[in-house]
Amino acid sequence: MANSCFVELPLALQLANNDFKSLMSSERSMQLFLMRHGEAGFNAASDRERILTESGRYHTRLMSDWLSQRVSEFDLVLLSPYLRVQQTWQELSQFFPTPRKWQVLDDIVPSGDPRNAGDLILAYADQYKADKVLVISHMPLLGYLVSELVLGIEPPLFPTSGISLIDYHGERGSLSWQHAPHTIS
Repeated sequence: MANSCFVELPLALQLANNDFKSLMSSERSMQLFLMRHGEAGFNAASDRERILTESGRYHTRLMSDWLSQRVSEFDLVLLSPYLRVQQTWQELSQFFPTPRKWQVLDDIVPSGDPRNAGDLILAYADQYKADKVLVISHMPLLGYLVSELVLGIEPPLFPTSGISLIDYHGERGSLSWQHAPHTIS
C-alpha cells in the first residue's frame, strides 16, 4: 500500500486554475457587502499608514448604525491591511457581534487586481459557508470589483464610508443597492 500525503495549498494557489464565478454552488445564496473605508487624512509616511479623520470616524459610525438596522451580523469579514481600513472596522465592529471568521487580505488593497480579489472573496465565502460577507477596502478596487462580480455594470464610484450590497444566487450576482452617508441622512 502506497503512502499518500495530502498537503492543503493556500487558498490563493487553489484558485490559480479556477474561475471565481464557478466557486459558488448553484443553490447557494450570499449577501456581499462592499464598503469603502472612512475619510482619511494625508499626513502619513505612506499610503498604508493614513489614519481616519474625525469626519471619517463619524461617517463610518453613521453608516454602521444604518447598516445594523438592515443586517444583524456578518459570518465573514475581509479587510485590507491598510490602517484606515483597520480603523473603519474598529468603528463598525461596535455595532455588530464578532463574526465567525475575519481575515486580513493583501489582495484587497487600492492597487489590487479585481479578478483575483473577486476570486479570493468568493472562495473564502464558500470555504467558510458564509451567507453574509463584509469586505472593507479601497477605491478604485471596489468599483472594479462590482463590475467583476455583477456582469454588465460599469464600475461605480464609492464615496468614503459608502456601502454596496451584492446579492448572490448561485453563480449570479446582482447589485441591490449602494448608499453613502449623504444618501441615508
